Amino acid sequence: MATSLKIEDTLKGRVQHLASLRRRSAHWIMLEAIQQYVEREEARENFKQEALASWAAYQETGQHLTGQEVRAWLNTWGTDDEKAVPLCHK
Repeated sequence: MATSLKIEDTLKGRVQHLASLRRRSAHWIMLEAIQQYVEREEARENFKQEALASWAAYQETGQHLTGQEVRAWLNTWGTDDEKAVPLCHK
C-alpha cells in the first residue's frame, strides 16, 4: 500500500542527511522511525491496560504487595539467596 506523507523541508533534509550517514534510503529511515514509534506506543498502551486491569483486580479482591515487600524481593535477585515471588495478601 502506497502512502504519501507531507513533511516540512527541514525534516525532509534531516531524514536525507541521516539516510546518507547510515547508507540507507530515506524511505528506509522513515519506515524504521514509524515502526519504532508504533511498537513503542503499543507497548505503552499494553502497559496502561495491564495497570488498569491490576487496579481493577485490586479493587475487587484487595490482594496486594507493599512496595517494601516488592523491593525486599527484588533485592534478592541475582544473589545466592534469591527468593520466590511473595504471596499477595489483603
